[in-house]
Amino acid sequence: MYVAAKGGEKAIRNAHALLAKRRRGNENLPSIGLDQIAAQLTLAVDRVMAEGSLYDIELASLAVKQARGDLIEAIFLIRAFRTTLPRFGNAQPLDTSRMLVRRRVSATFKDLPGGQLLGPTFDYTHRLLDTALGGGENGDISGDSPVASGGDIGDIPAAPVAMPRVTDLLGQEGLIEASPADDGAEPFDITRAPVAYPVDRATRLQTLARGDEGYLLALGYSTQRGYARSHPFVGEIRFGDVEVIFEVPELGFEVSLGTVQVTECQMVNQFKGSAEVPPQFTRGYGLVFGQCERKAMSMALVERALRWKELGEEQSAPAQDEEFVLSHCDNVQATGFVEHLKLPHYVDFQAELDLVRRMRAEHEAEMKEAAE
Repeated sequence: MYVAAKGGEKAIRNAHALLAKRRRGNENLPSIGLDQIAAQLTLAVDRVMAEGSLYDIELASLAVKQARGDLIEAIFLIRAFRTTLPRFGNAQPLDTSRMLVRRRVSATFKDLPGGQLLGPTFDYTHRLLDTALGGGENGDISGDSPVASGGDIGDIPAAPVAMPRVTDLLGQEGLIEASPADDGAEPFDITRAPVAYPVDRATRLQTLARGDEGYLLALGYSTQRGYARSHPFVGEIRFGDVEVIFEVPELGFEVSLGTVQVTECQMVNQFKGSAEVPPQFTRGYGLVFGQCERKAMSMALVERALRWKELGEEQSAPAQDEEFVLSHCDNVQATGFVEHLKLPHYVDFQAELDLVRRMRAEHEAEMKEAAE
């Protein structure tokens, strides 16, 4: 238990005031608005919503501003606010097959039904600093871009386009394992009860969806470097708008609550088969709020690695250790545990200091006695 040191309350108030001043920055410049953050820092806002487990663009933008751009702090703020919200019920599972697709790519088939839709992406940029972006209001669009030259960058369709999943195409030939069937049971809610290991697939996916992007990226990368015997292919990544359907008990029928933007990744992995199952591909799955492709891909890689036991594979890598992976992937928990070290530990340290001094005194006495 921590208690305030004498004079700590005044110091904390001053620290808060200084934080607010630093957050505001140069007062001769206009304060950045939430609409600007939401419209221009979309990927930061999307990550905060994804790992904060709350889809609200305005609140996520506010959290980014309040946290001075520290996304983990912003995620912490969103999580804290989320705990104050009442829960009215559970929405129906999202039907991503009816997604209003804004981006859809596959690394397994060049020509596929519905085609490839590059959409907004950094994938084909040169990673060179664009000094035009610092040139004022009109500097955000390069002179050779389709928009600046009056070209057409393509319209988003007003209705879902038929884009069957790559995994469904493979499934028609029996070349990939079947997608897990919904047993109708209510999924375990990791925000309401502590997790007990081993976990089921729904719990695993919930935990990974809230997990830190950088942590999952490192683990996913490790599986590609031989620490899990994984050879993945991106079957498909799709990003777009999905309708949220809620069944109102009082009405007895379903209503649409609106749409959310999500990124879905289906990873295709090799599997040599077994005595009961012929050789086929297996799946790794990732689904997150917003356009968070790196997170969805990392999630799919790690999710597949964690399935080693059900697929009869050998455990040989950190990414396959379920309790290790899931217990340490939450950046809010990790931040709290690491940053609490900044809080006063005076009594604990004095006890350790006294112990070390006594041990040194005993050691010196022994050395002196041995010398005599």
